[in-house]
Amino acid sequence: MSVEEVSQKVEGVQINDGATKTTVLSDQSKFEVKHPLNTKWTLWYTKPAIDKSESWSDLLRPVTSFQTVEEFWAIVQNIPEPHELPLKSDYHVFRNDIRPEWEDEANAKGGKWSYQVRIKSADINELWLRTLLAVIGETIDEDDSQINGVVLNVRKGGYKFALWTKSEDKEPLCNIGARFKQVLKIGDDEKIEFFPHSDANGKHHQPTITL
Repeated sequence: MSVEEVSQKVEGVQINDGATKTTVLSDQSKFEVKHPLNTKWTLWYTKPAIDKSESWSDLLRPVTSFQTVEEFWAIVQNIPEPHELPLKSDYHVFRNDIRPEWEDEANAKGGKWSYQVRIKSADINELWLRTLLAVIGETIDEDDSQINGVVLNVRKGGYKFALWTKSEDKEPLCNIGARFKQVLKIGDDEKIEFFPHSDANGKHHQPTITL
């Protein structure tokens, strides 16, 4: 059962054979069951810098962690939606205790699929939620646990999605990139790019894969 299917049950929108909506009022026991995810995830937030003396570590903060579908929805429903975030802020959702930094040991040998989009605020909320469900439900990365986390950057030029991976292996990365395009509803005429973290300090940081 996918995260989306479990989430429908949790939110009480699944209809049974008798066409009666299941809610906590009609069957409390169903809403007391927890649906565990395959791994723990942590939500991080980067606030906009106020002073030039603030370092990246000063701006980056863990918000909370979750291990069940119910905890995920409780968090999503109680934090600002992407269109409400200030410019130069970021959301990060990363597996286990991996920090959303390319220097982290789990990220150092990997990279990120990157895509920048200009869309209406209502659409960015739906697109970010689709991405989160695909990542924590591991429908993008079904076989090799290649994905470490996902990032949403809020910038003046638009929103940027980044899917972070643990390796630079081309074959699994291409499969993941193709699924990522489907989640983001990207057409064949649009491209996403993969940037290795090993070149993050370079002056000319170039993509090594384009789909």
